[in-house]
Amino acid sequence: MFNKVKFTFFAALIMMATFVQADGMLRLATTTSTYNSGLLDYLLPVYKEQTGVEVQVISVGTGAALRLGQDGDVDLVMTHAPEAEAAFVEAGHGVMPRALMYNDFVIVGPEADPASLTSAENILAAFSQIVGAEAIFVSRGDESGTHIKELELWEMADQTLPFEGYRSVGQGMGRVLSLADEMEGYTLTDRGTWLAMKSRLDSVLLFEGDEQLFNPYQVILVNPENHPHTLYDQAKAFADWLVSEEGQALIDSFQMEGEQLFFASAED
Repeated sequence: MFNKVKFTFFAALIMMATFVQADGMLRLATTTSTYNSGLLDYLLPVYKEQTGVEVQVISVGTGAALRLGQDGDVDLVMTHAPEAEAAFVEAGHGVMPRALMYNDFVIVGPEADPASLTSAENILAAFSQIVGAEAIFVSRGDESGTHIKELELWEMADQTLPFEGYRSVGQGMGRVLSLADEMEGYTLTDRGTWLAMKSRLDSVLLFEGDEQLFNPYQVILVNPENHPHTLYDQAKAFADWLVSEEGQALIDSFQMEGEQLFFASAED
């Protein structure tokens, strides 16, 4: 009796695994910026209508997205941390990395601007002024692409973390913007999420335009040699569509309140 039950149990597990792999649903790990901005809600219905393929989105920070890819829990990743992505590919976890699009980072904060960021000469001066003013700065603290960029900027500005006003909260971009707004503090955000949320916040955009704030995105397939169960062919087809003339045109056409959020950058 025990052996029969045991056999039935494992047979059911095999059937479930087969069903999950055969249902054709792609698993995409991506950053909260592409999700919170509404870009994926704009792109994915078009792709599904054309192909019948549904893409399941797992919205996390870049570090978590790359770990999901490394573990074979997703079929492809869409992230924005160039050094971490290069290490991911070099270690053999990902294949066929391709430039997809870019936007930029900005600093938002209270309209009173106690750190006088509107007069800062560059982003490093802006970060130093936040510390000098003993102002509040809310950090994502979640190993996301935004968090990685923020840490790079603090180091370049020769500022030691944490300082008195530093708040590391371990949250996604949308929640961090809300918390910074409530605390009347500053934060670094991708422009897309900011544009999607700014109508709900009292915070204002205070610093932008420095070349250090460039924010490129890539799409990378999970290595099928490491994880044969992944839907490599379908993931490649989706990535091909994203970097195609049609996919790139859709990315360029996505707007929020009349402003373009992302700029297509796929190479010919």
